[in-house]
Amino acid sequence: MKTQLTDRQDEILSFINQFREENGYPPTLREIGKKFGISSTFGVKRHLDALVKKGYLNIESNASRGISFQKDTNDFEANIFNIEKEYGFHKVPVVGRVAAGTPILAEENIEGNIVLDSSFIKRSEDSFALKVKGDSMINAGIIEGDIVIVSSTHEIHNSDIVVAMLDNEATVKTYEIKNNKIRLLPQNEKYKPIEIIPSNDFKLIGKVVGVIRWLN
Repeated sequence: MKTQLTDRQDEILSFINQFREENGYPPTLREIGKKFGISSTFGVKRHLDALVKKGYLNIESNASRGISFQKDTNDFEANIFNIEKEYGFHKVPVVGRVAAGTPILAEENIEGNIVLDSSFIKRSEDSFALKVKGDSMINAGIIEGDIVIVSSTHEIHNSDIVVAMLDNEATVKTYEIKNNKIRLLPQNEKYKPIEIIPSNDFKLIGKVVGVIRWLN
């Protein structure tokens, strides 16, 4: 059973949690000290030692980022906390064919999940995976059957590869905007660019940040 925290201990624990979500690894003692205005690493360690004693943290000696969260098999929230934070894996939903008129992440569009290490994607990103259909992006190294990882929190610029909804269909293309006109460019000379016109039902969903391929 975990012991109640002081306000400062709770703040430090929350900071460690947030730091790991955003960066994929825990902060150092100096980074914690800088955040809370604690001038010495010894002062930070006193707070961490208290969190260890109360059952919240583990501290690895001789490691600058050796902070991890303790497991508690009797605490459901702690188990979820450990799986996603301590081990640094993020579950990303895989979208199959998108049903017309439904949000891309609607339950009926989800075919499963893949698990990615936090070194590849930050938990703070709103991400999903999409199965690629067709050969319009082969010159960009994306072929049918690939799974692209898409982040909806990244800014989108010219020449980025994006996922867009066009007339209720998800499509993967290179994004281009010139003179306030948007075009979706295939990376295969067999296909023509798609110019977005006012009558199109068009929405940018996110930027492609990675590609996964299984070789059979």
